[in-house]
Amino acid sequence: MKLGVCYYPEHWPEERWPVDARTMREVGLDRVRIGEFAWSRIEAAPGRFEWDWLDRAIAVLADAGLEIILGTPTATPPKWLVDRMPDMVALDQLGRPRDFGSRRHYCFSHAGYREEARRITRAIATRYGRNPAIVAWQTDNEYGCHDTVQSFSPAARDAFRQWLAERYDDIGSLNAAWGNVFWSMEYRSFDEIELPNLTVTEANPSHWLAFRRFSSDQVMAFNAAQVEILRDLSPGRDITHNAMGFYTGYDHFALGAQIDVLGWDSYPLGFLEQFRFSDADKTTYARTGHPDIAAFHHDLYRGCAKDRRWSVLEQQPGPVNWARNNPAPLDGMVHLWTMEAAAHGAEMLCYFRWRQAPFAQEQMHAGLLRPDAEPAPALAEATASFEALERLGDTGKPVKQVAIVFAYDAEWITQIQPQGENLSALWAAFACYSALRERGLNVDFVPPGAPLDGYALVVVPCLPFAPDELVASLMACSAQVLIGPRSGSKTAELTIPEGLAPGPLSELAGLAVSRSESLRPGLTHAGNGWEVTRWLDHGEGAAAPELVCDDGVVASWKHGAVRYLAGWPEGSLIREVLSRAIADAGLDMPALPTGVRRVTTEAGSFWFNYGPDTAEVEGTLLHRANWRFVARS
Repeated sequence: MKLGVCYYPEHWPEERWPVDARTMREVGLDRVRIGEFAWSRIEAAPGRFEWDWLDRAIAVLADAGLEIILGTPTATPPKWLVDRMPDMVALDQLGRPRDFGSRRHYCFSHAGYREEARRITRAIATRYGRNPAIVAWQTDNEYGCHDTVQSFSPAARDAFRQWLAERYDDIGSLNAAWGNVFWSMEYRSFDEIELPNLTVTEANPSHWLAFRRFSSDQVMAFNAAQVEILRDLSPGRDITHNAMGFYTGYDHFALGAQIDVLGWDSYPLGFLEQFRFSDADKTTYARTGHPDIAAFHHDLYRGCAKDRRWSVLEQQPGPVNWARNNPAPLDGMVHLWTMEAAAHGAEMLCYFRWRQAPFAQEQMHAGLLRPDAEPAPALAEATASFEALERLGDTGKPVKQVAIVFAYDAEWITQIQPQGENLSALWAAFACYSALRERGLNVDFVPPGAPLDGYALVVVPCLPFAPDELVASLMACSAQVLIGPRSGSKTAELTIPEGLAPGPLSELAGLAVSRSESLRPGLTHAGNGWEVTRWLDHGEGAAAPELVCDDGVVASWKHGAVRYLAGWPEGSLIREVLSRAIADAGLDMPALPTGVRRVTTEAGSFWFNYGPDTAEVEGTLLHRANWRFVARS
């Protein structure tokens, strides 16, 4: 795995550039990522390009032996462009403009901005596309960051109408698919359709789902335009993009299909603080990150990537500036996070950023250097990582054990129609993933319909729309299968299927769901060391009850090699049902010590200790914030 760093030469005096480049190489960095926010310096006024400074920066970095990832700067259109085209900004769900003054201030559907994005991409690729120092391109930056995939602008409305006309062909088909006879919501033409915001109460869920799909497709069309230009003008270079953690605003499987290497931005401490972890976990793992945050995204984005090529384009090196609270990582954690990415098969990891900026929005975000250019604690850990990677050599790919089936429209459906507070398909997948990792198992993420050969266990945590391709792949595989609640409960248009849930999965599961209910906190059904919380599907059919609560409620049904989980996949219930499935799959292993995780590769096992205590692994002690690789004997 190569190591790199995110660098902003435009932020620093030019005489500093050679010092920085030389130091990067001395600490073991191979790559440098630049340019993704530099539009105002590249094109200071309309058509007035100022390339000299970037020419010199690229030359300095290349002369030091660094390979360069060059970004297209379309995430930060300059003020002069917004002034010329004020309607290019997105509108939020309340119809308010998202104006200039930070970043990502554009609407994906605006035809004028799309052309400007193509124009600046073409200009940069024309100048640097065949420069031997440029080894890869990054399109834009963090699509969707700051909730920017959905725009409620006139441009988005007009593009949505066209998208609907192409999808449904005639308005009668749309009315039928959405059930618009309900509440007299029928349309006479596509031009009558508005965006699903600003309605008196909730809009038609099918309308919302269509808008979510449309918004994802707009991101993909925007990205594809840049990819086409870069492939034409800069042949032979990889194209990448940096996705985000716990973000589902667009389909990352679609993004992975367009580019060569799918990257993501890893901020374990920031994500722990910002997302739905318990207060106890936030305290226990405040300086290490939850043991499954980084790994979950490593495996998810490896699964989304074409040919499973993926990388970490931003790695947290110290305190960040954007979470509710921003502690520093324990000594050794930046090194551990780096080696964990290598264990999961990353091609590259870039630290964000080289030097902490003393100005603007990110001045409290740590780098490998302090604002005064002295080393920050993570600099030595980057060097330690370089040396460890050199010693390890090739440890092989992670071996196949368990597959989790995930789709982005599953999360869109549970957001649009949750039927209970915080019932999220994404977090159902995370709970399943974490329970599997507690048992030391490798997990791959696959889309519905992907081949499942080679897996001993397949988990479908929550997939409301189950396409026929999924049914075919499940029926063709020989694995143990666990199907979670709500799976198969909706059609592609977000309506209830004929024959009830789990719809096309009914034959496999051996049951039909006669009734579903969500359970408020405190309303639980207890079993023998486990309990049903938050959701309950009542089933009937040929499947046999496997887990039965003290009050007779069935928590899990079994039909051959297939289990159907009636309760929400979390806590003690998911651990219990997965324990049984793991044993039936021949993967049974004891639970790992608290906070300890393992990744099994072709050459051996990586061990990582996020926990509060020293643990014994394979006969040796592993201290907190430490890792170890044990070669296969």
